[in-house]
Amino acid sequence: MNPALTDVPETMLWTLHNRASEASRPDGVFDDPEAIRIYRALDYDYERSFGPAEASHALRSMLFDRELRRFAEAYADAVVVNLGEGLETQRYRVDVPGLDWVSVDLPDAQRVRERFITPDARHRHVARSALDTAWFDEVPPGRPTFITAQGLFMYFAETDLRPLVAAMAERFAGGALMFDAIPPWLSKKTMAPGGWQKTPHYTTPPMPWGIKRSALETTLRSWAPSLRSVTPLRYPRFPRGFLNRYVFELFARTPGLRDLAPQVALVRFGEG
Repeated sequence: MNPALTDVPETMLWTLHNRASEASRPDGVFDDPEAIRIYRALDYDYERSFGPAEASHALRSMLFDRELRRFAEAYADAVVVNLGEGLETQRYRVDVPGLDWVSVDLPDAQRVRERFITPDARHRHVARSALDTAWFDEVPPGRPTFITAQGLFMYFAETDLRPLVAAMAERFAGGALMFDAIPPWLSKKTMAPGGWQKTPHYTTPPMPWGIKRSALETTLRSWAPSLRSVTPLRYPRFPRGFLNRYVFELFARTPGLRDLAPQVALVRFGEG
């Protein structure tokens, strides 16, 4: 199948490339047979667009999986909402009995997803932008809700994110939001003339929202004062290569350098 995707929906092929490639390696640290299946079925030249695969997106998914499992252990009747899910296959990796799932993504993305991943009574697909809060009504009410946004928020403007986060904090009181963010220097690179050319054949979509780790909690609390906690999380250690294993680790451990690195945050909403 040729996915025929452009703009932000096409980025789901970038993350699939990295996740499936890591899962395919004999020395890989990530297990994701469903990602491998989809990756091989698509008629797409991943390396031409995105270059050689990197472990980064697999490590990010591992971190999201870990926190979701912890939430599911604490709340047997939890609901998972995956915003901008694309071809993420978390529902197979974290197959906890009793969990209900709601996948929210643009119609073009859901069209491709449903060629490989079929919705059912426990796994609902909603073809909407994450910014369209009508998806709130698709979430079973009165249950602890864990919302994920992998590789999504950077594509929105702050003026869009602020009301979205505030509305989620109010509607899903007692729940959690987990997302990743990029630093301001990378955001500026994508917004500059010519953008961020990942390869000669692919330029990433603009990423308007970048934020320093040191500014994250203050910013989020200004959007939603009722937040119970904002916790920065560390990526798992990169499995191979001097640059990945040690330089990234140095940035993660050094206060002055943390603001220059990508980050993941776990937000707990107040009880309301």
